[in-house]
Amino acid sequence: MTRLSVEMLAADAPEPITSAGHAQLGIAVLAGIAVIVLLITKSKLHAFLALTIGSLALGAIAGAPLDKVLTSFSTGLGTTVAGVGVLIALGAMLGKMLADSGGADQIVDTILAKAGGRSMPWAMVLIASVIGLPLFFEVGIVLLIPVVLMVAKRGNYSLMRIGIPALAGLSVMHGLVPPHPGPLVAIDAVKADLGVTLALGVLVAIPTVIIAGPLFSKYAARWVDVPAPDRMIPQRASEDLEKRPGFGATLFTVLLPVILMLAKALVDIVVDDPENLVQRVFDVIGAPMIALLASVLVGIFTLLRPAGFSKERISPLVEKSLAPIAGILLIVGAGGGFKQTLIDTGVGQMVLDISEDWSIPALLLAWLIAVAIRLATGSATVATVSAAGLVAPLAADMSTTHAALLVLAIGAGSLFFSHVNDAGFWMVKEYFGLSVGQNIKTWSVMETIISVVAGGIVLLLSIVI
Repeated sequence: MTRLSVEMLAADAPEPITSAGHAQLGIAVLAGIAVIVLLITKSKLHAFLALTIGSLALGAIAGAPLDKVLTSFSTGLGTTVAGVGVLIALGAMLGKMLADSGGADQIVDTILAKAGGRSMPWAMVLIASVIGLPLFFEVGIVLLIPVVLMVAKRGNYSLMRIGIPALAGLSVMHGLVPPHPGPLVAIDAVKADLGVTLALGVLVAIPTVIIAGPLFSKYAARWVDVPAPDRMIPQRASEDLEKRPGFGATLFTVLLPVILMLAKALVDIVVDDPENLVQRVFDVIGAPMIALLASVLVGIFTLLRPAGFSKERISPLVEKSLAPIAGILLIVGAGGGFKQTLIDTGVGQMVLDISEDWSIPALLLAWLIAVAIRLATGSATVATVSAAGLVAPLAADMSTTHAALLVLAIGAGSLFFSHVNDAGFWMVKEYFGLSVGQNIKTWSVMETIISVVAGGIVLLLSIVI
């Protein structure tokens, strides 16, 4: 979504709807978040419904007329879905094409064929990071788990030595690198530059994934020494295919959106003239929607056709890719509605005032807020969209790089200590056949390391750039 279109949508946003004091707003925020937490964790209500009800509770306790609260929520929902909905859909299409064509398996098999022994954990990080770029975290787990289990089984490796690096690669991509939904929503909320955020996100992701992946996996393997469970090795997609796309073509398709978005950011820095034809061209082809659309269209010829997919099979495949993201779109949209309600009730200004009074660095405050919501709700996406709404006013006077770092601070905080209220916690536990205690020692600690290391690097970068 272009900056202009975001500003046009924001122009339609309602005026602030209350002048309540800080104490009342603080109570309203805590109550709204508490409602969301209790509905998700205790009542097992869908996050979309919990966010909707929480927004209404927030507005009511803040003393705002409910009709205006509804307007704020609807505006935020519409703006957020308009900004990231198409991107989520295109990412889902690309991920489905990558999986069903056998392209993901081709990348995995090619890299594993050249790795062995001590290099295997590093190979798993590389595989997960590449595969994780266009895929949602849950989809990435489903794709990579068979590989992790087969490598551990056939190579007689510790499951944690192989599994932790793969999970770290997926998690870091999910929290820090667009076009994943969380970073995109935060970018939209704080009006950060996507290209700069992407470049800095990759810069932060590399050392983070090394520390939380191959290095931490040495200790995780000592703490929890378990074999790969035979019952959880499912069939891989490409086992039903007679042929698969080539490694080079698959890798190019996966990386194409990143290449186009980074190229746009580079041209913007070098040329820095909005009227220049070259910059205008790259502003178009480097826009997230165009970059992902290009990758999807290219994927038809580089992934599906080489795998033997006829024209008749392409449309049903695309249709199947959209069904699973309905829940994600609703959650992200409702998160945007909650964000707008926070802003319009004056909570954003309250956070701005508090940060000035307490002298808390904006990036640290953003990280702490995201951590608190993550621990409470278990959802990295809910933590990201809620924290982005709370700290968005802090970005008003920030430079382009610091606004991007604010997004990354939120993303880092949203990954902190996954536990029993996180669906990802249970996915990893069941796939790896771990007890709750073993999963906390490995998966939960790994998530915490990612959050703390990434947050620390973001703070260091804010000092030097």
